[in-house]
Amino acid sequence: MDAENAHHFTFNFIKKLFAIPGTKQLAKSIYQVNDPRLQRTVFGITFPNPVGLAAGFDKDAKMVDEFASLGFGFVEIGTVTPKPQAGNDKPRLFRLIQDQAVINRMGFNNEGVQAAVERLKKVKSDIIIGGNIGKNKVTDNEDALTDYTICFEALHPHVHYFAVNVSSPNTPGLRSLQEKEPLKKILNSLQELNRQKSSPKPILLKIAPDLTDSQLDDIVEIVQDSGIAGVIATNTTISRDGLKTDKETIESIGAGGLSGKPLTKRSTQVIKYLSQQAKGTFPIIAVGGICSPEDAIEKLEAGASLVQVYSGYIYEGPALVTKINKAILKRFN
Repeated sequence: MDAENAHHFTFNFIKKLFAIPGTKQLAKSIYQVNDPRLQRTVFGITFPNPVGLAAGFDKDAKMVDEFASLGFGFVEIGTVTPKPQAGNDKPRLFRLIQDQAVINRMGFNNEGVQAAVERLKKVKSDIIIGGNIGKNKVTDNEDALTDYTICFEALHPHVHYFAVNVSSPNTPGLRSLQEKEPLKKILNSLQELNRQKSSPKPILLKIAPDLTDSQLDDIVEIVQDSGIAGVIATNTTISRDGLKTDKETIESIGAGGLSGKPLTKRSTQVIKYLSQQAKGTFPIIAVGGICSPEDAIEKLEAGASLVQVYSGYIYEGPALVTKINKAILKRFN
């Protein structure tokens, strides 16, 4: 089955399954690991466990309650944009099974921030929710702040924290917003808005794995200067190094961000570098190539406070979250 069709099929199947009485309780009994030793208080929020679902999986907040029953400590919705947009042309999602990887060039396809807000209003569970925000493709970079502001204001009452996405490789020119000056402008402005709220929410920056050490140094400086809560490291990579899948297949797929097992090492390097350079002055959420409990523990030992899964979840299934939480209990307690 086409990878994107499979994703939607699975979503619909889970939705129907959870409509059957008793399914929610059964899922909780299988996948949730309820142990107070798993709790982590990070940027002022107490997470029931440190394993989250990364942005991009539930873009439009359609299955927050279902994922809450599948053992996650938190769910990050989005990336959402002010206006609905279709994203890039299909096909745009590809499995590299030999590599336990995925290439996507989705292009922030979503139903718009207001549609997400309406669904978030109906969430019944008390799971921690992150809101990953971006800009519309038609919005010039000079006007990007307006898009981030619209999403921030709309989601603020309905999420626990924010992730500012300037690192997707699938929106033309977006990654140039990671440069020092435009990034400072966006983060400082959002943080100023945030401070005016009666209950400010933590703002995190999601970064690419393809940044140089010099660029990562800039990130550390900007995070510290702006006073935002932390960093999510990392998004997908544009690199195709070291893949087992044959070159012809890779070339036929074309552009897009690579996630999954091939990202494990680089993501950990970025986390370790940021942690050392920042000297623990801000927390890091690790994402990128977490396909096993060992991968998650490696990220935590590199300096991350929380972890998120995406491609590993596709290949390993929902038991991955349970296995990671059990491994964390064994390793750190």
